[in-house]
Amino acid sequence: MIIERIWTGNSLRNYNYLLACPESGEALAIDPLDHQKVLATAQERGWEITQILNTHEHHDHIGGNAAVVEATGAKVIAHHRAAGKIPGMDRGVGAGDLIKLGRHIELECLDTPGHTMCHICLCAHAEQPALFSGDTLFNAGAGNVHNGGDVNSLYDTFSRQLARLPENTRVFPGHDYLENNLKFTLAREPDNQAAQARLAEAADHDPAQARVTTLGEERQHNTFMRLASPTLIALLRRECPDLPEQPEPQEVFRRLRELRNHW
Repeated sequence: MIIERIWTGNSLRNYNYLLACPESGEALAIDPLDHQKVLATAQERGWEITQILNTHEHHDHIGGNAAVVEATGAKVIAHHRAAGKIPGMDRGVGAGDLIKLGRHIELECLDTPGHTMCHICLCAHAEQPALFSGDTLFNAGAGNVHNGGDVNSLYDTFSRQLARLPENTRVFPGHDYLENNLKFTLAREPDNQAAQARLAEAADHDPAQARVTTLGEERQHNTFMRLASPTLIALLRRECPDLPEQPEPQEVFRRLRELRNHW
């Protein structure tokens, strides 16, 4: 499977993706907001976009659907409960459903509520697996729950699903918020050497050329995956005196998400 990451360069810092079968040239577009770049990339590479996967229903992820469908006839796939929220949806999927691409590629759908309650992450089980995480997991961060989401559901997604994925899983998020997210991690855990090193690398980085991280790396520098860190808990308790000495991970996650809302 070929993965083409497309940096939109818009104010919301979206990434779009094309996944292609090298044998058949069939391609799947993930959240193709910048339809012009997506269509141009497919044309340059000689690929035929036959399917669109929307990770969730927000406009900055579905806004390019109509133009891509008009140009290619691609079928729109999204969460099975998003039919009334995503115009022109052709197929609803849930946990464990497979999206087939080309001759041999199968992609597993993960039902990952939290950012919204109709969110899908897509997992490619390959020699080096890949996770297309939409607005659930970012590089060094986690999605917000402002527009139809739920923080406890987001925690469950992190703790019950993402935590089980292999260390070498590459992470392909829906946005680039890397520098701010790393600064937030270091505000919560100043002695995090992995975050310090990653921030030095990421400062003033070009998102179009950003290095793809793995879940193993995220578990080192993403504060939302480091809920048992003694430094993190100690600093959090200074700001939240009601927090017990050994707080539940879910409560730590919830407090972190509230703090990140105002960062």
